[in-house]
Amino acid sequence: MPKDFDELLNPVLVADPRYTREAYHFVREALDFTQELIKRRGESLPRPALGHHITGQELLSGIKEFALVQFGPMSRCVLEEWGITRCEDFGAIVFNLVEHQILSKTEKDRPEDFAGGYDFNEAFVRPFRPTGKSSEVPPACDESK
Repeated sequence: MPKDFDELLNPVLVADPRYTREAYHFVREALDFTQELIKRRGESLPRPALGHHITGQELLSGIKEFALVQFGPMSRCVLEEWGITRCEDFGAIVFNLVEHQILSKTEKDRPEDFAGGYDFNEAFVRPFRPTGKSSEVPPACDESK
């Protein structure tokens, strides 16, 4: 990854203004986090060393863990602030980076790999709900939206 990642984002943000600059930085950092996580867990049995390809589902899992570590109970709100409300948004961000040749992909990779990954309330809200509380969906993070 080039040192000037932030500068490389300028045309990406113009081409697709749905997501903030922070969203792209987060996904890039989550990719590094996921690669390291896979390496630490020894899950890279058929795969070469750190820095090589991971699947969309692996990345989604890593993104979830990274968000919870970084933002805790505010994860869903932070992601929403950046324009990310579902797993498909992570796929769109990744493929925007691929389209601008900032990330690469294999011939098997598709945006659909990110579809139906997980429900944001289950992933980012439920881990912080007190036990015995109702399972009602909490209101949106910014009720003025």
